[in-house]
Amino acid sequence: MSDPIKLPPIPNSVVEAYNQIKTFEPVIKAVAAAKDEEERTLKDQVEITEIEAAPFHEEDRAKDFAQRLKDLGLTNVRIDQEGNVIGVRPGTGNGPRLALGAHLDTVFPMGTNVKVRREGNKFYAPGISDDARGLAVILEVLRTLQEQKIETVGDILFTATVGEEGNGDLRGSKYLFKSKEEHIDGFISVDSANVERLLHGSTGSRRFRVTFEGPGGHSWSAFGTASATHALGRAIAKIADLEVSADPKTTFTVGTIVGGTTVNSIAASATTEIDTRSVCNTELNKLVDRLLPLLQQAADEENARWKAEGDAQIKVKIEPIGERPAGDQPDSSPVLMAARCAMDVLGIPLKKYTCASTDQNVPLSLGIPATTLGGGGTEGFNHNVKEWYDSTDSYRGPQLALMTVLGLVGVKGRSEPLLPKRA
Repeated sequence: MSDPIKLPPIPNSVVEAYNQIKTFEPVIKAVAAAKDEEERTLKDQVEITEIEAAPFHEEDRAKDFAQRLKDLGLTNVRIDQEGNVIGVRPGTGNGPRLALGAHLDTVFPMGTNVKVRREGNKFYAPGISDDARGLAVILEVLRTLQEQKIETVGDILFTATVGEEGNGDLRGSKYLFKSKEEHIDGFISVDSANVERLLHGSTGSRRFRVTFEGPGGHSWSAFGTASATHALGRAIAKIADLEVSADPKTTFTVGTIVGGTTVNSIAASATTEIDTRSVCNTELNKLVDRLLPLLQQAADEENARWKAEGDAQIKVKIEPIGERPAGDQPDSSPVLMAARCAMDVLGIPLKKYTCASTDQNVPLSLGIPATTLGGGGTEGFNHNVKEWYDSTDSYRGPQLALMTVLGLVGVKGRSEPLLPKRA
């Protein structure tokens, strides 16, 4: 049995704010509605899943989501230059601006069968959880706010981002925060299903595609020619022997290997993709600074082994293919305190307090308070065509997102915002 998570107590001011919020009749009705309307939320989830949103092809899902925001009464809805959907629900004035978001894209290529199959509480389809669930949750948060006419002090930006997955490299989140088209004081992402998990920090990553190239030749008649695959093998062995920090956690992996043409050929080309990660940007950059020179060393050793010169030498091409910034925040961060207090109000235990890579990476790296909440229910086989989602108790996701948001932006006449405004 794991030790309980040890965190500083929630301040009395935060607890008091939530005491005011949770006893407000419209909020009580909104929390109840999130449960009563779960079939409506699941319907949204299924419909969104069945609109393909392959990497760099999120346009149809973006247009659909923008229309859904409009149908729920938002008049200020737009799709920005990068493809993100942004709809603003204004507060009563002079409050902070909180973005509540989920991502539009999936990992699956165009042409993937995304038709949802339902068996009781279980739904099967690629992308049914990651992140169609998140998109459906933020729609339900907006719906309950509108139905119960809850006025918030701060603005809420309902956002759906592109490019969160894989080689999308958080391009939507990067544009949202770095373009500065919208002022944002805090960010909540809804991603994954687990409502008992809370992210205090972001795992950063730097990824590279590395290609070794040489003349190649026949394995018998050209024996003695430097080999691209042998050079790659030397590089992998060097990388495998690297020692990295355990705290802050830092990792590396050689994720893919492609090379050669036939069993009886000296390879003219070999390519690998390398992933490096850390919860600390300093450690991440230190690892990369140690790793990249090993690639040229491997090529040099292969060339020396066969005395290769000029065009007969193995050469190395290094291409960056992804960079996700790391970030962390103190346990006293307003988004973390609000989420924890919302969990307490709803009777949701906090069982996992950790770091991961989501759209929150970008704001956290910029010093903007941010976290990621689960959408409720359970999930499995994410990033696999066998992906499934179980809706048992899934209503807890919209309830948690709603209560966390209300604490941060404040409720008119009941509570002041917990989220401070940035300069």
